[in-house]
Amino acid sequence: MPTTTMKSEFIRGMKGGAPFILVIVPFSMLFGVVATEAGLNLTQTMGFSFLVIAGASQFAAVQLMTDNAPAFFILATSLAVNLRMAMYSASITPHLGDAPLWKRAIVAYFLVDQSYAVCAVEYERRPDMTTAERYAFYFGCILPICALWYAMTFLGAVIGSSIPPEFALDFALPITFIALFAPMLKTFAHVAAALTSIVVALALSWMPVGTGLLVAAGCAMAVGALVETRMEARK
Repeated sequence: MPTTTMKSEFIRGMKGGAPFILVIVPFSMLFGVVATEAGLNLTQTMGFSFLVIAGASQFAAVQLMTDNAPAFFILATSLAVNLRMAMYSASITPHLGDAPLWKRAIVAYFLVDQSYAVCAVEYERRPDMTTAERYAFYFGCILPICALWYAMTFLGAVIGSSIPPEFALDFALPITFIALFAPMLKTFAHVAAALTSIVVALALSWMPVGTGLLVAAGCAMAVGALVETRMEARK
């Protein structure tokens, strides 16, 4: 009968997180570059990554900082982008919720899309795992993801700070967002929400920086939910 140890679970978690290296490396390097292009120095860029560690919302915040948006709108937009983390937390709590507070705090800090996706599937597939084994798997999963996020952000910031101003990469940020979200548009509801956000954001471009984006996000979520509800009702 096969036996599991904390070490084997940790290694199993590392193997689960390893495929995401292909995404994390270019994505984090690009963040380092665009952060320096937005005016952050190396210390500020790394502090941003260590304190927030939330890819898409970091890009959104940097974009708004580039547009000189007020701090309130930068924070509000970042929180809106990261609302899904509340759902991730609610979903993963039944598996890890009985651990000490400090362990749950660490899990919360490192909860990103990749670690949630891998661990949620593993916990559902192996319901007999002990809480200690689940934590070992979780920490193994986040090691290659988060360690490389920091390291490649640093490398990207170093590269970005060495790029002359005349070779500014302002175009990289919107392209990154398109590349990030386009593959997620898998249903008609997703497409409807995306189109709504584009149309409303452009229509409200006259509003103060950031406010039109927040209104567009609310309208997009409402339209997406409405379309999804009607599609489910027709089945």
